[in-house]
Amino acid sequence: MFSEFKKFIMRGNVMDLAIGVIIGAAFGRIVTSLVTDVLMPVIGLVAGKIDFSGLFINLKPGTTVATLAEAKAAKVPVLAYGLFLNTVIEFLIVAFVIFLIVKQINRFQKPPAEPTTKPCPECTTEIPLAAKRCPACTAVIA
Repeated sequence: MFSEFKKFIMRGNVMDLAIGVIIGAAFGRIVTSLVTDVLMPVIGLVAGKIDFSGLFINLKPGTTVATLAEAKAAKVPVLAYGLFLNTVIEFLIVAFVIFLIVKQINRFQKPPAEPTTKPCPECTTEIPLAAKRCPACTAVIA
């Protein structure tokens, strides 16, 4: 059983997947830092220094709390919709940043090469696109 497990782990696609997950996690931290530390402060400044993280609805009647931190300390149930809004905004920014990065990576990739041959309709031998007659079966190509 151990040798079977070892054979499974050492297969190329499992190792490639493991490397991809590790690199993906590291890249995720970089993008999260970009969004949290660079973009969100700028968005907050442009939006009038709005901090959504402090917005909440108190779900326990009769209790009064001024901040989300007070509510958590007092164990008052709250609907922290501001944190949810922050998370949604961060997700949209991360998705957009990843879109831009993938778009730039795709610019550097070569487009698929145009085909230079086609199959002969009679014998299916590969012939040049401009060929008028197949060299293998001598069929006339229209």
